[in-house]
Amino acid sequence: MVYAIGDVHGCFAELKAAEQRIIEDAAHIQVSRRIILCLGDLVDRGPRSADVLDHLTGPPPGGFERLSLCGNHDETFLSFVDDPQANMGWLEFGGEQTLESYGIDLTRIARHRGGLRDIVRATVPEAHVAFLKQLPVSVRFGSALFVHAGVRPGVPLEEQDEDDFMWIREPFVSQPHGLGLTVVHGHTPANEPVFAPGRIGIDTGAFATGRLTVLRVFESEATVIH
Repeated sequence: MVYAIGDVHGCFAELKAAEQRIIEDAAHIQVSRRIILCLGDLVDRGPRSADVLDHLTGPPPGGFERLSLCGNHDETFLSFVDDPQANMGWLEFGGEQTLESYGIDLTRIARHRGGLRDIVRATVPEAHVAFLKQLPVSVRFGSALFVHAGVRPGVPLEEQDEDDFMWIREPFVSQPHGLGLTVVHGHTPANEPVFAPGRIGIDTGAFATGRLTVLRVFESEATVIH
């Protein structure tokens, strides 16, 4: 049984509340394996990215496994940590809030551009960087494929581009992908979860709306957990 969580985007309180909903829901279901799966975009835009990564690098709730996928914001954060000067555009991509969650003063960055890499590397825990670097971009359980963004329609699964798993919107959201699987994804926000042919989108813009969607996938049925 898989509980998929949409784009967290630094919303730590909402993540904790989502996990509590999962724990309460799973208590009524007899199953040998319970997985909590975050669909990527763990950081940026919301106020507590550092706390989110602290939490996800720790142990899962008792009786659960916890997995996370890499989203485009997670990938961009890693690029910034590796080479800030070449990736300053990330700051306008939600990165300012992420740095602030680590206590990094953006006015200090403006004064010390030359030492920006040293400031970031001294402040962002290596455990957070190592965690993000090892994240997969997709995982499959039975007839459900979980990715952050989507897939390229008409391309066999084994030939898909990993960048599409993290970044694609069109033509994925408007065309049938033809994989014979249900693709569960985030990345493309909507007011409510989207159940469309061949896909289920669960990014409900938590950083702006406070709504972090949880989808339970169990015995070929997908149910939103409120």
